[in-house]
Amino acid sequence: MLPTVARILDLEVMRRGLPQVVAGAAHLERPVRWVHVSELPDVAGVLQGGELVLSTGIALPEDREGLARYVRELADVGVAGLVIEFGRRYFDTLPRALVHAAEQRGLPLIALRRELRFVAVTEAVHALVVNAQLEQLRTSEAIHQVFNELVVEGAEPVEVVRQVARIAGAPVVLENLAHQVLTHDPAGRPESELLEDWERRSRGVRPSGRTGHDPRSGWLVTTVGARGQDWGRLVLVQEPGPLPDDGPHPNTMLLERGASALALNRLVVRDRESLERQTHRTLLSGILTHALTVSEVALRAQALGVPLEGRRLVGVVLRQRRGPIPAALEAQARLRDFTELAASAVRACRLSALVGALDDEGVGVLIALGPQQDEHASLDAFAAALRRLTAEAARDAAAPSPVVAVGSSVGSVRDARRTLLEATQVADAALHDAPGGRAASYYRLPDVRLRGLLHLLRDDARLQTYVERELGPLLAHDAEHDAQLVRMLRIYLEQGRNKSAAADAAHLSRPSFYDRLHKVERILGVDLDQVESCLSLHVALLALDAVRR
Repeated sequence: MLPTVARILDLEVMRRGLPQVVAGAAHLERPVRWVHVSELPDVAGVLQGGELVLSTGIALPEDREGLARYVRELADVGVAGLVIEFGRRYFDTLPRALVHAAEQRGLPLIALRRELRFVAVTEAVHALVVNAQLEQLRTSEAIHQVFNELVVEGAEPVEVVRQVARIAGAPVVLENLAHQVLTHDPAGRPESELLEDWERRSRGVRPSGRTGHDPRSGWLVTTVGARGQDWGRLVLVQEPGPLPDDGPHPNTMLLERGASALALNRLVVRDRESLERQTHRTLLSGILTHALTVSEVALRAQALGVPLEGRRLVGVVLRQRRGPIPAALEAQARLRDFTELAASAVRACRLSALVGALDDEGVGVLIALGPQQDEHASLDAFAAALRRLTAEAARDAAAPSPVVAVGSSVGSVRDARRTLLEATQVADAALHDAPGGRAASYYRLPDVRLRGLLHLLRDDARLQTYVERELGPLLAHDAEHDAQLVRMLRIYLEQGRNKSAAADAAHLSRPSFYDRLHKVERILGVDLDQVESCLSLHVALLALDAVRR
């Protein structure tokens, strides 16, 4: 940190001059970037801001307006303070007009009652400034070194957050766009104190820009995302209060560097697998992300021995039934083994398919069926082979079977993305709300309902943005006023927009319930008599449940 005016006044070389603050005492914490010695009345034209101006006052204007103009020009350029030495122009007091103008503009004005060598002052202050700048460079270099290593090593988000908290010496929270905590480091504070009622507290902090400081809460917040896709916020939790002289927060660079590391690491695929599985995964990823053209996919698949052109393509997504959450390395190993089981099932059924991991939990399969192969028979055989291989690998015939989700078949490589995305939707929804005792060997789109679909999309920033757009003002109102308007809206929609039945369900009189509905309409700017508005709000409420789950 640069030295402040107060710090400079405390230097031994300055104390020899018996400094006396005669105006602007409330602004002595302003940082000083440099010291400038000048007797010119129009010196402001050569300054850049942050200077401490030293003068004997010998050439200052004599008239009231001239002195006010002098102070005004210094304040406008951002001067940190003005020091005037007695003995040349002024001897006991400074002009009232000068003092009044400095107090009005919040410019620290200091009188030196004893003569000083200005060169000694500039040398001492410039040494502090240079040392501060060197320290800032060292700190910046150390921070960049830490986070460069984290990125290169592919550190998990929990480690990135831990390093930010360690360097800042304060709690740090990584949250998603729905204000839910993804990971955190309390920096020695009680975890319950940090996370209690987090969503409500976080909703109240909305700084402007991608990075901002909220004086009311004391939080420093920056947005996390890459490639134009924001997916969370990194929050440094500190005590409330303004920054010194409204300057930038000293931890801004640290927080933004941590956010960059999180965004970059999210883009890196870190599981280790066989070269064949890596190649298959690259093709599947290229289909889903449009990173590869249709011709490139077809050509590379053909070279792998999986012809796609002229075939019926069926997307399949496999998910393992959830058990205890494994450690990161164990999870990678399980996914790798699961992918190899899927590839073995494909070979056992003599199918032609691309097989590779889609994410940290699922495996994608793009089956290419020839003209003589029956779709349903092939899928049944594949699902049966996968169940058998899974049981053998677990050495337990009663081991939970993986979820096999199937998309609609398509007739061209151009539509392969659609069948894979459909299978992904079905897989995640079926994994969450799979009915018991299901007879079929795999799931298809008719098994997916709205709640399951929203559960699938709960981590999608677009769904979280939709919830915030539809319900954000109402959620913020409830959080601020400890109200239950969201609950009233939910009851009203669940009762089929029957106000009388909803009032009974809410255990309120009809006038009281109707009044709450009118408040909902005013806050959200909607008409609850319109079916489309109610439908949109009902979907948003279901999505809110999925996000909070």
